[in-house]
Parts: sequence; C-alpha cells; structure tokens
Amino acid sequence: MADEVKRTYNPRKTAYATRLKGLLDEYTQILIATVDNIGSKQLQEARMELRGRAEFLFGKNTMIRKIVRDHAKEVGNPDLEKLAGLVEGNSCMVFTKESIIGIRDKMTEREIQAAAKAGTMAPCQVSVPAGPTGMEPTMTSFFQSLNIATKINRGQIDIVNPVVLFEEGEKVGESQAALLSKLGLKPFFYKIKVVSVYDNGNTYSSDVLDITPADVASAFFSAANQMAALCLEIDYPTAVTVPHSILAAYKNILAVGVALENYSWDNLKLVKEILADPSKFAGSGGGGGGGGGAAAEAAAPEPEESSSKSSEAGGGGLFGGSGSDSDSSS
Repeated sequence: MADEVKRTYNPRKTAYATRLKGLLDEYTQILIATVDNIGSKQLQEARMELRGRAEFLFGKNTMIRKIVRDHAKEVGNPDLEKLAGLVEGNSCMVFTKESIIGIRDKMTEREIQAAAKAGTMAPCQVSVPAGPTGMEPTMTSFFQSLNIATKINRGQIDIVNPVVLFEEGEKVGESQAALLSKLGLKPFFYKIKVVSVYDNGNTYSSDVLDITPADVASAFFSAANQMAALCLEIDYPTAVTVPHSILAAYKNILAVGVALENYSWDNLKLVKEILADPSKFAGSGGGGGGGGGAAAEAAAPEPEESSSKSSEAGGGGLFGGSGSDSDSSS
C-alpha cells in the first residue's frame, strides 16, 4: 500500500484562520479600510484609541478571502461570501459592535502630512505659488526642465506665475518631487480611509454613511413633486394629486359662492367682507391677515379664457376654469 500523505499546515496560519473565524462569528459589522501610505505608528495609535470598541485585523488578501469563503460554507451563510469580494488592495478589516459611523469617524480623524515621493499617485492637485524660492540662480536650469517661468531677483530665483505640478491621480515625477523637497513643501495628507462596509449580510460603499435623514427626505419630496406634476398633466388621480385637486375644487366652490346672494358659509362670508371693504383687512399681519390674503386672491377677477386642465388640478388660479362660468351666471 502506498504511504498516505498527510498535509501539514503552518501553525501561524492555523492560528490566524481560527482568530478570523472567531471574529466572523462574533461580529456582524465589519469595516474595510485602506491603509495606503499609513505608517505603523499611526495604525498603532488608531488601535489604541479604539481598544475595547473595535478589533483590527491585517493579513494577506488571498488568505483572508479563502478563510472567509470556507467559513461561509461551514456555517451555511452565503451572505458572508460578499465580504470576500470587498477585501482588496492594501486594506485591513475592522470588527465592531458599536455605531459604524462613530467608528468610521474616529478612524479617519487622524491624518499625517507627508512629502511627495516619486512614483506615487497624487491624492490631490498640487501647485507651486509664485514668489521667491530662496534658491540660487545656478538652479535656473532645474526650473526650465519643468517649464516653470522664473526670474532672478536679489540674488535668488523667483517663480513668475503659479504652476500646477500635477493633478489628482497623476504619478509624481522625480523632478517634481525634488522641487517640492527643495521648496520645503509637504503637500500630501494621508489617513485611514474606510471604503466599504459589511453590515448583517449587506454590503455597501462607505459613501452611504454620509447620507443624512434630510437627504432622504429631500429626495423623497422631490420624487413626490415630480410624480404629482406628471399625474396632474395626464389627469390621472393618485394619492399625491388629491390635495391639489381638493384645493382646486374648493377654489371653484368659492368662486360660485361669491356669485350667489342667498347662500353662504364662514369662509365665504370672509371673502364677501373683503370684497365689500378691502381696506378693513389691509393692515392685518396675523392669522386673519393670512386668511384675508387668501380671500382677496379668491376675489380677484379671472381672465375670460379658461385655464388648462392641468392648471385647474394643480390649483394654479383660485377659480381655475370656473371664473367665466361664475361671471356668466351672475
């Protein structure tokens, strides 16, 4: 019989897999953060600040993905496999049971200033201001290689106009990095950046965390207004058009009531009083003034040509299309 081959595993990898599986069982909220250009000291300070509130886990992406997928099959949780797709680049996993927004804000509040290094991708636009550089005239050729206009002033080089060295996302060149170093400029600021979130089986971008209830309400009301305008235009009654239709109908009823002498109600009496003596309500600024203003609008004469159907439903004019009818009945 052939000798059986026993597969052996690295004890450190086994311990790492055990720890990761334990964290996946304990926590349902996981933040995926990128740590590009972040030093070990900055990471250590972040871990100390969040000690007892969050658990940080670093490791090789391929190993993390394999452990997550295997564990998802073991526990029968297919939603957990979504987490494997979020682990990419120079990232770390942060496990927490507290508010995701609070942990995110605490992680990203600390940033470090750094010089531009050749070969790195610029996280922002960088420009050099006009003015003295403190460099000797012998360095003129250096500026010429970067197409930067200069002049000699009092024994030093002055930059004539502000110059954009590179845009966001562009690779920093050696000459550009050398120039910033000679000028003593450190244009880059780096911090831990949360890019995605796993929350109870749901995965989404960290940008969702910045959406406020006011943003949701604004989007809802904007959509409701657009739907109401569309339904009014096509004369299709819905829940959002009912208030407009009722208001338009009541305005038409007021218009008819103004033309009748022996029929009245409280609001119509107010309208008739304003028509009889508008100066009585001219100085009102309180609630009565608001009613008087509405009533005065109701008493305003209508153009002879009737309004369109959509204007009647939307309550654009107080009488809608009934102004000419009421005039003819009177």
